[in-house]
Amino acid sequence: MTVSASLIQHLQQATGRDLQNHRLTRVGGGDINTAFRLQATGIDWFIKLNRASLLNMFAAEAAGLQELASLQQVKVPQVVLFGEHDNHAYLLLEYEALGSLRGDSASRFGSQLARLHRQPQAFFGWPIDNTIGSTPQHNERRDDWVDFWQQQRLGKQLQFAAENGFTGPLQTRGLTLLEKLPAFFTRHRPHPSLLHGDLWGGNAASDSEGNPIMFDPACYYGDRETDIAMTELFGGFGSNFYSAYNNEYPLDPDYKTRKTLYNLYHILNHLNLFGGGYLSQANSMIDRLLSEIK
Repeated sequence: MTVSASLIQHLQQATGRDLQNHRLTRVGGGDINTAFRLQATGIDWFIKLNRASLLNMFAAEAAGLQELASLQQVKVPQVVLFGEHDNHAYLLLEYEALGSLRGDSASRFGSQLARLHRQPQAFFGWPIDNTIGSTPQHNERRDDWVDFWQQQRLGKQLQFAAENGFTGPLQTRGLTLLEKLPAFFTRHRPHPSLLHGDLWGGNAASDSEGNPIMFDPACYYGDRETDIAMTELFGGFGSNFYSAYNNEYPLDPDYKTRKTLYNLYHILNHLNLFGGGYLSQANSMIDRLLSEIK
């Protein structure tokens, strides 16, 4: 998938910017989209491309970035434009030179994310459905968090897994876990927070000035612990981040158990996206959670 001359002309007309003498560079790192850096006089943009049928995926990502930006806590890339042209869907963002998130940048990110999470939202869910990776993420509004996590998150992923042929103990034990889900929330009553939704280490960095920045969101309103759990799933963000977050907005002691519950969603999603290599881990997580219920 490439950026055609026709698409460049379309972007020039849509933005009113001069792209005649542009430079285009392929950018790696993504599993789902094709990405490029587009430079011209006074312009430095990042373009994501995919099939035209995935326009709603980019529209939802743009909506998430814009709402995160509106809360003015954690920096996100600025949305320029999204749309469809020449059988391609595209998302156009301001380009950001990214560096590692460590030291003072990690501390500031922890504090900023905590302040983002502190701001209560009106309901659990999101005004529109979006995607987690390329998997549909259903965000139907709920007033009860346990019901939302049961029906819109774990229940959906188990359904997708069954459709993908992953039956047997994953389904029987998984359905048992769904029934017993309230046991993990006897003392925990989270308020809805705006979540990044897919906050692993590959989706946060520092910009050219060392400011924390996060990107590639799968936003919804939910329990803030889900964002923190995801940060720990593939290696963690370092002690500076967690210390700063807890200083600003301490986590509940029972978070350590719910962390597995929340990360099960992502492991099931990886099972559905990438296949059976994640089946054993998903089953182990379900067994561990069931063992916690008295």
